[in-house]
Amino acid sequence: MKTLISWNINGIRAATKKGFLDWLYEYNADIVGVQEIKAEPHQLESLIRNPQDRFTYWNPSRTKKGYSGTALFSKVEPKVVDLGWGEEVFDQEGRTIMADYGDFVFFTIYFPNGDSSPERLQYKLDFYDSFLEYIIKLKKEGRSIIFSGDVNTAHTEIDLARPKENKNSSGFLPIERAWIDKVVAAGFVDSFRAINPDTIDKYSWWSYRGGARDRNVGWRIDYVFISEDLVPKLKDAFILADVHGSDHCPVGITIDL
Repeated sequence: MKTLISWNINGIRAATKKGFLDWLYEYNADIVGVQEIKAEPHQLESLIRNPQDRFTYWNPSRTKKGYSGTALFSKVEPKVVDLGWGEEVFDQEGRTIMADYGDFVFFTIYFPNGDSSPERLQYKLDFYDSFLEYIIKLKKEGRSIIFSGDVNTAHTEIDLARPKENKNSSGFLPIERAWIDKVVAAGFVDSFRAINPDTIDKYSWWSYRGGARDRNVGWRIDYVFISEDLVPKLKDAFILADVHGSDHCPVGITIDL
């Protein structure tokens, strides 16, 4: 049995000051993928750069310092680790770490945000399509896939507190939500909804403004998707809303691997 966690920590240095390393050991998950690290490894203290009893991998942005980036903390050493899927236009922002464990392939991904400009929305949609094409290829090769991260889109109306008010906002646009429909149609399962199909008021991100987290005015935009062959092995899927340190909280699964 393995526990796999995804968390957009919104800055690894800030999260470390807020107790990220303590949480890492106390929760003791087998694999933790984090997004939006906003730092390069050489900027970090050795305790976080190379924590005890963990294999660590870092993928900072190559286009802008203090921006984007992902990291992986794993109790088990992957057989192969790739920083992206070979498309430089998407790989250069440090958004993806792919770890091949043999029995399954795990991704931690910080998907682009599309609300800053029409150009960034298009970049987000292009990123979506390129990534889906890649994992469909892996799936056709017989690989079991787990991809997790900040997808930056709420799928359905029960995945955010105020769907009507946000129907024209990036993160809940029909064209963004339709991509998640395509993910599902391609044979990937939203693990949280597999276990909690009708659960409401469970979110993974809250704005820092207006006391949104205290009032639970949030969005479920962080996911763990699994290929359909893994569904019989899925034991639990959860949102750790009581864990602070970021405007996102950790999400994860327990799976028999």
